[in-house]
Amino acid sequence: MSLHPQTNRIMPMATSTALDKKSLAVLVPIKDFRQAKNRLSDRLNASERESLARTMAHRVLTAAAGLSVYVVCDNEDVADWAKTEGSEVIWVEQQGLNPAITEAMGHVQSNFSHVMIVHADLPHAESLDGIAKPKTVSIVPDRHGQGTNVLSLPTGTSFKFHYGDTSLYHHMNEAIRQRLDLQVLQIPELQWDVDTPDDLDGLVKTSDTRLLK
Repeated sequence: MSLHPQTNRIMPMATSTALDKKSLAVLVPIKDFRQAKNRLSDRLNASERESLARTMAHRVLTAAAGLSVYVVCDNEDVADWAKTEGSEVIWVEQQGLNPAITEAMGHVQSNFSHVMIVHADLPHAESLDGIAKPKTVSIVPDRHGQGTNVLSLPTGTSFKFHYGDTSLYHHMNEAIRQRLDLQVLQIPELQWDVDTPDDLDGLVKTSDTRLLK
């Protein structure tokens, strides 16, 4: 079974009960704060972009409070910051998001039955409750219905990650290929990420302006 790229929703097939939080690891990939959000350079200077990236990442980690959280990185500054936030650190050698997440999965799959990957640039993030379910791939797309802001899946599979353009549909098809239950969740506070000047304009209109200080 395949899904057409223009499809913007799918009804959940999962009937599983809630997942035990002790069996869930949360992976938050974060690159060098000083190199973050370069597409915003016409609007924000380097210091402002770094501050924005740190603040959004802090909100994501706060939303994951009570869970086993691992910051995935290859940068000493990010690693030190993550430790001050109370998170564990997974240092990866692989370059690029998909290889880095695959490498990080290898560090946690022996201790956790489920993993949730959460982008670090979700300024409205409040909670990750109710997303993960046993034997289920759960996806929270971006607000455009194209990307993958949150991805929850069982460990111990050969699931291949497809972050990038239209990753939502690639991840949906991968779940089907793995014969796993699938649900796509519309959670507004997790669907707004910040990559482009348009995203930033919307953030200024809808969010706490302290993010930009």
